[in-house]
Amino acid sequence: MHARSHNKYNSDGQFYKKAAKYWANVPATIDGVLGGYGHVSDIDIEGSKLFLNHILSLANPPNTKLALDCGAGIGRVSRNLLMSYFQKVDLVEQDEKFINTAKRLLSEDNTKLGTLYNVGLHNFKPEREYDVIWCQWVLGHLSDYDLIDFLMRCSKALTKNGLIIIKENICSTEEIEFDEDDYSVTRSFDLMMNIFEEANLHLIATNIQTGFPDGLYPVHMFALAPKK
Repeated sequence: MHARSHNKYNSDGQFYKKAAKYWANVPATIDGVLGGYGHVSDIDIEGSKLFLNHILSLANPPNTKLALDCGAGIGRVSRNLLMSYFQKVDLVEQDEKFINTAKRLLSEDNTKLGTLYNVGLHNFKPEREYDVIWCQWVLGHLSDYDLIDFLMRCSKALTKNGLIIIKENICSTEEIEFDEDDYSVTRSFDLMMNIFEEANLHLIATNIQTGFPDGLYPVHMFALAPKK
């Protein structure tokens, strides 16, 4: 959680390698994927349910046939959230240990597990169309340019009324905050909005997660649709 301002990550060729190395040494557990904050998982899921319920109650809601869980880790969000709403859920996760754990945990008596993609988001190209593409606590591992490209690829992979939903830490400063442990960045609200604009996305709804312990970054949720 300790961070400092850093603006060279976009040009740092080691950015992705060092992040991958960090996660390769993290245990494939809820506490591991949440950086020691496994105790917030239930509160997090409840906040996500409220937001997703709101999205699905809109005038032209997304379908609930197929969702994509980006940076899925061990499948925590798929298992506890997305599979309650969608007929099938695909997962994309670059760490082999995590995705193997997800496959084991999610395939037990579960007909909702779709395709698992073992690849980093900066190299991921969606092969299907999705009703909801869910990105949580992972986009800080993409440089600004790669994040814009990723969102544009996702935008083209949405069904009619499909949405990209993002849930991320947001910093209060205008400077990007860089975490030297896991090689991720935390962006400001304004920078996120600029990135959405660059990716030609329109903000449908936003909310802030409540109930987290003091000392953590504020966590914002964004529902985005391609601009017409």
